Amino acid sequence: MIEQALEEALAQCKLTRSEFSELLVRLLDYGVICRDESNIETVLYDRFQRCEQLIRDWVAPLGLRLQHDSRFQFIRVYPPGAEVPGLPDQEEPHHGGFRGRLSQQEVAAILVLRVEYDKSLREGQVDDQGCVALTLEALELGLRNLLKMSLPDKLAERKQLLKKLRQLRLIQFNGEDSEAVVETLLRVRPTIAQFVSEAALAQLLESDAPNGETGQGERITPTSEDRSLFAES
Repeated sequence: MIEQALEEALAQCKLTRSEFSELLVRLLDYGVICRDESNIETVLYDRFQRCEQLIRDWVAPLGLRLQHDSRFQFIRVYPPGAEVPGLPDQEEPHHGGFRGRLSQQEVAAILVLRVEYDKSLREGQVDDQGCVALTLEALELGLRNLLKMSLPDKLAERKQLLKKLRQLRLIQFNGEDSEAVVETLLRVRPTIAQFVSEAALAQLLESDAPNGETGQGERITPTSEDRSLFAES
């Protein structure tokens, strides 16, 4: 019966089983699809619009929830128990099996990206796609001022960090070689606003920028274990 129901639903969406499978696997594998990321994700995003309810029906029994932002044209899947912007919290206990772990360096960079994004947003420095421009120098400065941290010294590690942030669909940048990474101009996506929780942002902004301490004199030290930092972590 399930097979027949699926075939009927796919026929209504005018999709083949392989097209549906490709979309579902990509979404679960990457955790996010942004229409302007690539030609592949453009096709997959448009395909998702044709079968959105069917995708939701299939992931719901797993406790997964979807966020579809039609304005900025991205889809993000959230693991069980995650905080999802605009949706009520789940009360069922979960042990984080679906959750990906981020390194301390990745957590710090993401927090600073959110701060810089909000700053540009207030100043009206946002393009038509809701993105803001940010230099690596500005990212480095934000890390030092807010968290007493810095970007990796080794080019390979710096490149890997940026690729991870792009994989999460939080930034865009051109160039893959080492020299390009050094001089890269980033585009911070509006997805950063949903990725970092308001509580984490408020905590960070309460800190004293010169020394990275809170009003109570406690330094903010991001860790990969702090799951309150991100909406989906």
